[in-house]
Amino acid sequence: MKKILLSTLNARYIHASLGLRYLKANMGELGENTSIREYDINMRPIDIAESLLAQNPAILGFGVYIWNVEETTRVLRLLKQISPEIILVVGGPEVSYEYDSQEIVTLADYLITGNADLAFHALCEQILSGESRPAKIIQAGEIHPDRIRFPYQEYTDQDIANRIIYVEASRGCPFKCEFCLSALDKTAQAFPLDSFLDEMRILYDRGVRHFKFVDRTFNLKVESSKRIMEFFLERLDEDLYLHFELIPDHLPEKLKTVISRFPEHSLQFEIGIQTLNPRVQELISRKQDHEKMKNNLDWLHRHSHAHTHADLIIGLPGEDINSFARGFNELVAMSPDEIQVGILKRLRGTPIIRHTVEYDLRFNPSPPYNILSTRDIDFPTMQRLSRFARYWDMIINSGRFPHSKELILATRPFENFLALSDWIYQKTGKTHAIALERLFRLVFAGMTEALALDKENVRAGLLNDFDRTGIRRPVEFLLDDNTSEHAKVKSFRKRQQRH
Repeated sequence: MKKILLSTLNARYIHASLGLRYLKANMGELGENTSIREYDINMRPIDIAESLLAQNPAILGFGVYIWNVEETTRVLRLLKQISPEIILVVGGPEVSYEYDSQEIVTLADYLITGNADLAFHALCEQILSGESRPAKIIQAGEIHPDRIRFPYQEYTDQDIANRIIYVEASRGCPFKCEFCLSALDKTAQAFPLDSFLDEMRILYDRGVRHFKFVDRTFNLKVESSKRIMEFFLERLDEDLYLHFELIPDHLPEKLKTVISRFPEHSLQFEIGIQTLNPRVQELISRKQDHEKMKNNLDWLHRHSHAHTHADLIIGLPGEDINSFARGFNELVAMSPDEIQVGILKRLRGTPIIRHTVEYDLRFNPSPPYNILSTRDIDFPTMQRLSRFARYWDMIINSGRFPHSKELILATRPFENFLALSDWIYQKTGKTHAIALERLFRLVFAGMTEALALDKENVRAGLLNDFDRTGIRRPVEFLLDDNTSEHAKVKSFRKRQQRH
C-alpha cells in the first residue's frame, strides 16, 4: 500500500495540529498507511522537504494557515522540483477562499476547501484506485459533527508530555462578526456530548492536564458547558488547567455557580470584546450587550479565580485613535487579567472587505495581511499603534512588571502607555530582541522621563518586579543612590536567597 503523509508547519513546536489529527482519524482503511509529520515555521524549507521525502510518500497533504503559507509554499516549490511524481494536496483556512491567484494552489495537485475531515479520505481512495482523475478543486460540504470520528487517540504520549492539547466540543459560530472566518458559518454544531466526555476521560487518564478548547462559543449552550465543567471539577487536581473562549454577554447564574467552584490557576477565559464603540460594532455585524458584558467581566474579576484574557482589535472600520483609546481605558477599568491588543487582519473570505472603499481600508498584501491604514487612522499612526501592541505584550502582558503596571495604568492608561511606547521606540528603534535587563532600564527611564512619574516610586516598583526575575546580579540603577555598592550587593543577595 502506498504511503500517505499529513503535514503542516506550526508556529512553534509546542502547538499540535488538531486538524491533521482529524484527517488521520477519519482515514478508514487507509489509516494504517497514513502518518503525521509536523514541523515549525522556523525550520529551513529544504530540511523539511528532505524529512518528508525520506518517508517516500505517494500522497502528501498540507494544512495551510495564515502563519505558514509563505513557508509552506517554499516547501512545495522544492518538492515539485525534486519529486514531481508525489501528489500534493493542500487545504485549510488560508486556501479555502480566494484561491485562484495563490501560488501554493498552482503548485498543488489538489485543493480541498472547507472541512476536509472526510473529503481527504475520499480523495485519497479515488487517487489510489486509479479509476478516474478527480477535479483539482474539491469543495467539501458541511459535515455534522456526529459523522466525524474523534481525533484524540492520534495524540501521542510525546504530544501529551510536551505540547498543548487542543479539543473541541462544538464547531462553528452563529455570530457574523465580519473580521472572522466564523462569520461564514451557518450556526454552531455540537459533538455528541457523552461521547466527547468519554474522549476527555481517556485523555485525562493518559495524563493530559492542560485542555485548550477551540470552540468559538463555548458558553453558547449553557447546559452543555455546565456538564463539561462539572466533568473536570470531578477530576480537579493542582495541575488541571482549562482554556475556554466565552461569549462576553452570556453568563447565566447556573454557569457562574460552576465557575466559582474552580480554584486559582485552573481556568482561563478568552473573551472577545474587539471594540467598545457601538457604531463600529454595528458596522461589523457584531451584536454585544454592553451592560451585560461589563457586569460579567466585573463578576469574573470579583467572584471567580479565572484568569480573564480580553481581546481588542486596532483598525476596525469607523474607529479612530480616540475611539480606540476610550474603549481601551474603559476595558482597563473592568480589570481583566490580560488585554490582548490585536491588529485587524484581512482573512481571506471574510466579509470585512465590503468596507474597503468607504473606509479606505488598506491591508498588507503579504501575510498576515495586517491593516496598514484606514480612513480614520493613517499609516504613521497605525505603526505607532502596532508598536503599542508589541510593547504592551512585552511589558504588561508578560507578567514581569506587575508593580510598575499599577503605576503606568493608574490614570489615562492608553495615553500613558502610548507615550511610553513612543519613547522606547525613539530610544531603540526596535520592537523585538530587547534583552530583559535592558528592558528594565528602558521602562525605568521611560516612566521617569516620558511619563514624569516619581523616581523613587518607580524605582521601588521596578525593584520588586526585578526580584521576581531570578537574575542574580544587582542592577545599580534600581537601587537607592545613597546606598553603598557593598550594601547594595549584600541586600540584593539576601533578597535572592529569600526568593
